[in-house]
Amino acid sequence: MEEITVIGAGLAGTEAALQIAKKGVKVKLYEMKPHKFSPAHSSEKLAEIVCSNSFKSNSLTNACGLLKEELRRLGSELIPIADSVSVPAGQALAVDREKFSKAVTEKIEKNPNIELIREEITQIPKQGKVIIATGPLTSDEFSHKISQLIGQKDLYFYDAAAPIIEKSSINMEIAFWGDRYGKGDSSYLNLPMNQEEYLNFYQALIHAEVATLHDFEKREIFEGCMPVEIMAKRGEDTLRFGPLKPVGFTDPRTGQRPYALVQLRQDNKEGTLFNMVGFQTNLKFGEQKRVFSMIPGLEHANFMKYGVMHRNTYIDSTKLLDASYCLKKDARIYFAGQITGVEGYVESISSGLVAGMNSCSNEKIMFPRETMIGALADYISTENEKFQPMNANFGILPGLEEKIRNKVERYEKMSRRALNCIKM
Repeated sequence: MEEITVIGAGLAGTEAALQIAKKGVKVKLYEMKPHKFSPAHSSEKLAEIVCSNSFKSNSLTNACGLLKEELRRLGSELIPIADSVSVPAGQALAVDREKFSKAVTEKIEKNPNIELIREEITQIPKQGKVIIATGPLTSDEFSHKISQLIGQKDLYFYDAAAPIIEKSSINMEIAFWGDRYGKGDSSYLNLPMNQEEYLNFYQALIHAEVATLHDFEKREIFEGCMPVEIMAKRGEDTLRFGPLKPVGFTDPRTGQRPYALVQLRQDNKEGTLFNMVGFQTNLKFGEQKRVFSMIPGLEHANFMKYGVMHRNTYIDSTKLLDASYCLKKDARIYFAGQITGVEGYVESISSGLVAGMNSCSNEKIMFPRETMIGALADYISTENEKFQPMNANFGILPGLEEKIRNKVERYEKMSRRALNCIKM
C-alpha cells in the first residue's frame, strides 16, 4: 500500500499514525510545532496535554472507562502509554503530562515506518490517503483549505453548547410535553417554575463560578452567543423574557401559567438525550451540576455533557463523514480528533484508532453501536441538524431490552454487552 499522510500529531494523529505503521504501511506525519504553535500549545512534544491531566475514570460504570477498556482490547497504542505514566487519582486514569508526551514522541520518532515532518502543511495533499487530525485550534489558513474541501463556507469556530441530560433522570412527575400555545408536535419537555423556585435559581446562577477562558477566546467568545449567566446578570426578569419565557404554557399540576419555564429539546434520534434550550454557559462543571439541579424536574439529573463555550474548530461531520471517519465524497480523506466533533482525550484517541485502521484496510471496519467506540462514530456520522461536539456517555448507546432502574446496574450491563462485541 502507498504511503499515508497524517496531518497533526496530537492524540488522534499520533494514534492514527501508530495504527497505520503497525500494519507495515509507511506514514508521513506532519506537525507544525515547534515552528508554529496554536494559542493553547507550548510544548515541542507530540500528543501534548493542554488542559486537565485526567483521562477520566477507569470504572466500567463510567462511559470513558468503558471506552478506555475497549481501546486496550483493540490494541490502542496511546492508552497503554497513559497507563504506564499514571499518577495517583483514585479510580481515574491521570497521567504525568510531560512523561506521557515524551513517551509518545519517542515512540513516533523511533518507528521506522513513520517519517515525522516538523513543518506546517498548508495544502491538503492531492494524492494518496490523508488523515486530517489538526484539532480544535486548526490554523486559519488550513481551516480555509478544509472549508474548500468540504464545500462549506465556514467551520464551527466556537463551541457554545448547552448541557445535555439523560432523559431517564428527568422527573416526569414535574416535566410535561408541549409546545408554546399548543402549537407544533409537543416535542419539548417543559419544566415549570414558581416565583420562589425561580428567584432561588436566579440568585445561585448569577453568583456561580465561571470557568477561565484563554485570552484569545475572551476577545470573541461572546459575539455569537450570550452565556445564560451573563444574560441573567442584566436583570432579574431578563431570563423570564428570554429563554425561560413562560408565555403560552400551562402547568398541568396547577392549571396556571408558570412564573418561568425551562425547555428541554430532544438531542438524539433515540430520544434518550435532551439539551437545555438557551443554556449555553461558561460555568464550571461542578457549578452547572449544582445550579441547574435546582430547576424543578432536574433534582437528580444525570448530566451526560456539560455546557461549554470555547474555541473549537469542527466540521459538520454528520453530513460529511461515515462511521469510519471517512469523507463521504472522497474516500481517500479521513478526519480524526476533535475536528470531527468528538470531545475529550480518550474520544480523540478512539477516532484516531478507527481512522488509522480504516485508512490502511481494504474493507471498511465499522464497530457495533453497542460499543462506545462505535456509538461515538455513529453519533458523528448520523445526520443531526443540532449537531454539537460529544464526549463518551451511556446516552449514545442503544438501550437495553430490559428496563433497569438502578443506574450502576444498567451501566454495568451495557458495558458487559459492549465488551462482548469486541472480538479483535
